[in-house]
Amino acid sequence: MPVVNQHTELAPASRRGFFSGFGKLSLSATAIALLAGNEKLALIGTASAQTANNDVTILNSALGAEQQAIAAYQLGADSGLLQKPVLALAVQFQGHHKQHAAALAKAVQKLGGKPATPLKDYGFPKDKLKTEADVLGFAATLEKGAVSAYLGAVPILTDRELAKAAASILGDEAMHWAVLRQALGQNPVPDAFVS
Repeated sequence: MPVVNQHTELAPASRRGFFSGFGKLSLSATAIALLAGNEKLALIGTASAQTANNDVTILNSALGAEQQAIAAYQLGADSGLLQKPVLALAVQFQGHHKQHAAALAKAVQKLGGKPATPLKDYGFPKDKLKTEADVLGFAATLEKGAVSAYLGAVPILTDRELAKAAASILGDEAMHWAVLRQALGQNPVPDAFVS
């Protein structure tokens, strides 16, 4: 069986939940989808302890969401429902999420925090994934949720380099969502604004 990069898709409701409870470290599907993505996360400037703690909480929530996305793409890859070109795309997207997760973990450590660890079970709706279109639809929903989560995270990160990296990841997630919509035969960019 092909191994997909530890890619887990996050449910939109989970991402919204992330922003409503910074005090709780939610690693569920509702956590922020992706706050990493490049080496800039490793170049965090100095910050006060409180600022660093807030950013660690946000980054760990994002890390949890990335780990969930990695697992979701693995589920899709292992399902046997994806045709070869679609499987290759899923593996590629999972690879992006693995890169995001690695950068997030590094940033959390640099800020003095302990990176979140993946859950053993994310409670994915496996019984509802019966066709390739079901898997793609599930992934598209998760990617859209990731875009929304990053839109909310960018302005609240206190470190501007982290915010810049989060915005870069947001762009990657938006591209994933558009490509998945296109694969489903839907308009890849249905609106002028993403919310």
